[in-house]
Amino acid sequence: MTSIWRKVRRRVLTPGMSETRLDTRGFHEKTPEARRLLETAGEMFLTGYAYAAEAKTVQDAEERLEELPVRFRGFGYEGAGMAFAMRDGLPFGGRLTAQFLASRGDEHVYMVYVGIGWAMARLPRMRWSKASAAATDPLLRWLVLDGYGFHQAYFHTRRYVEDQYVEPDFPWPGGVAGDRAGRVIDQGIGRAMWFVAGTDPDLCATMIEKFAPERQSDLYSGAGLAATYAGGVEPDELSVLWERAGTHRSYVAQAAAFAAEARVRAGLLVPHTEMAAQFFCGMSARDAADVTTRLRPNPVLDGAVPAFEVWRDRIADEFAGLGRG
Repeated sequence: MTSIWRKVRRRVLTPGMSETRLDTRGFHEKTPEARRLLETAGEMFLTGYAYAAEAKTVQDAEERLEELPVRFRGFGYEGAGMAFAMRDGLPFGGRLTAQFLASRGDEHVYMVYVGIGWAMARLPRMRWSKASAAATDPLLRWLVLDGYGFHQAYFHTRRYVEDQYVEPDFPWPGGVAGDRAGRVIDQGIGRAMWFVAGTDPDLCATMIEKFAPERQSDLYSGAGLAATYAGGVEPDELSVLWERAGTHRSYVAQAAAFAAEARVRAGLLVPHTEMAAQFFCGMSARDAADVTTRLRPNPVLDGAVPAFEVWRDRIADEFAGLGRG
């Protein structure tokens, strides 16, 4: 394939950078600093997407991804995960996502799986099996649904956030635990709501509390993950989100530990994640990450309750027992 065709493919497949602007999306602007943070995260996502959309090989994209700033590199890998899954899911697609996960993408597996969910939100359902074929980890594959939920709330905010739309009978991943997909989609919606609120914890909590009570735990979990991974707040603002979370605090701590693990595994630990982990989990980011690995189900067996949900409950219970609930 010629370099000209690769550039055309990048141009056709890659959304415009204006799609990451808060004013384009109609999201709240808390401060100019918060706006720059969120828009930069979006720009790095699309930069990673463009690298993968244009790349001749997975290695070509990885070399460019490694040049992105540490704080935002994970978003670049997430975008690349989406692009490779899009390319796999299109007619005549290959196994690029699997190659990515077998290489440097493995360190960013959480973000790559989330990126696969973005791709599924853009592809016809008949192409989902090809787009998601690389999501073979029986536990982490549920993160695909988190990515799907984030995409829908980010790009269809009125429907998914304001109107609180619920996906009926979601078909993926299917199986005996398939009816639990909505919980993980809600975690992605909650993560997107941190962006919709412009990192304003009061506004984010107010939006969450308009949802049905049974959905709020997962929504707060998503918001807590975004507050820990993306940041955009000072300690006093973390306190606001924590207080507003109330009985859902243990799931905020659980999500903060997930965010810590994603950054620690990728070698991208930064001060704001350390600060948030100390606040939400009552321990260092590395110790919080260790909680997630220690409590990981082994073997992974999906019964009436998916192993992923069991995992999250174990972590939340651990933090509740430590007074973080």
